[in-house]
Amino acid sequence: MKKEQLLSISTFGELKKAGYKTRSIKDELRGNLIKLLEDRKNGFAGIIGFEDSVIPELETAILSKHNILLLGLRGQAKTRIARMMVHLLDEYIPYVTGSELSDDPYNPISWFARNELKEKGDHTAISWLHRDERYTEKLATPDVTVADLVGDVDPIKAATLRLPYSDERVIHYGLISRSHRGIFVINELPDLQARIQVSLFNILQEADIQIRGFKLRLPLDIQFIFTANPEDYTNRGSIVTPLKDRIESQILTHYPKTLAISRLITEQEAKLDPEQKKIGIADLMKDLIEQVAFEARASEFIDKKSGVSARLTISAFENMVSAAERRLILNRESTGSVRIGDLLGIVPAITGKIELVYEGELEGPAKVASNLIGKAIKTQLLNYFPDPEKGKKKKEKNPYGQIIHWFGEGHRLELAEGLSFEEYDRALNQVPSLKALVEKSFPGANHEDTLLFMEFVLHGLAEYSLLSKHHLDKKFEFGDMFKSLFNAELGNEDELDMDKY
Repeated sequence: MKKEQLLSISTFGELKKAGYKTRSIKDELRGNLIKLLEDRKNGFAGIIGFEDSVIPELETAILSKHNILLLGLRGQAKTRIARMMVHLLDEYIPYVTGSELSDDPYNPISWFARNELKEKGDHTAISWLHRDERYTEKLATPDVTVADLVGDVDPIKAATLRLPYSDERVIHYGLISRSHRGIFVINELPDLQARIQVSLFNILQEADIQIRGFKLRLPLDIQFIFTANPEDYTNRGSIVTPLKDRIESQILTHYPKTLAISRLITEQEAKLDPEQKKIGIADLMKDLIEQVAFEARASEFIDKKSGVSARLTISAFENMVSAAERRLILNRESTGSVRIGDLLGIVPAITGKIELVYEGELEGPAKVASNLIGKAIKTQLLNYFPDPEKGKKKKEKNPYGQIIHWFGEGHRLELAEGLSFEEYDRALNQVPSLKALVEKSFPGANHEDTLLFMEFVLHGLAEYSLLSKHHLDKKFEFGDMFKSLFNAELGNEDELDMDKY
């Protein structure tokens, strides 16, 4: 039946005459998923990196008509997966007009709907509920009560209607009850107090609820999805065993396994202004942003139980582009591209999204963030240029030999953060053979990318301790490593701080 014909139905009699049959939400999800699978369509488009792991397990759970627990560290798309399940629902479903619980006219569960159908029969008014209105999400916090989730007796209703508290008509329904025929998500389930978790037992299995000691048969039709962070699961709270036993499928999520997948996620989720999309962003800079997250997940300074959210790379990407945009605006330049120096702009995006262990706290969040950027540069250098470590043993074959020798003669190079393109070009071309090295590795690179790679080589050599690098007065200063160490021995503290940003 076409959508227009469906929505024109306004009474229960017309609904029956049209031959419309309702089905439970889990049958609905299962049936619509089967159609998508048969048509080889992706029901979870936009969820990247889970195609061979989480998504197949999720589809299996839906086919089994299970309630689901998504277990994983922060920033692993758990809530997004839950929200996307809405697209597996029918676009519209009928319900008894005026019903608080969106009652199925074929199977009413509230007093109001039962009474309407009893009194009016086929003339009972029918309305249509869109699938977007069938999703409810609740963040579990310690102050959540049974009344919030299930419901409570409304004394004003009882007094006004002159009814006893045992009468279901005096109940003020909670979020779960109002989610009848919909998807209900509880985020961070372990944070829910144990006594509140216990209140979910009967709803999940026995289809009845208890309010203020009064038992009420209320066969709610709900697809439950729970999310939990293993850190919370072990430290701040836990899922009580009987509740966990009633959640039929537990699915483990994970972080992107490769840099390429991580890049796809960042590019999909990053929100750039149309003006910012005119700024050139080389693949190198995209790789460096993702590498920072990979280095963070392996860092001894960061709490691995807490994890490093995918939101870090998204925010860092946005900050990097904004740092480049700010430079272009100040220099009155209409076009330009991102530089290595613009990575300084991502430090605030990192510090707010990492949980440090004791050693990390001693270092300080800004220092840890700067170290992560340095490690990312060091790791990615090997994907673009020869390994500097190999050149240390045979200096005559060292592709970086002339560059290092130039600095060894006492030359220094300053790269201020806000250099115009001409100043940036002029500064980098002071270093002999630097451009030749880049052109040999990337003969087809345009002028801007060539300059980017030239700057990248200098930062990379500093990370391999072949050059000194300091960040002072909003500028990078590159120099000879041995002279820097000699000055440090004489008591120059600034020269001693090799990782200072």
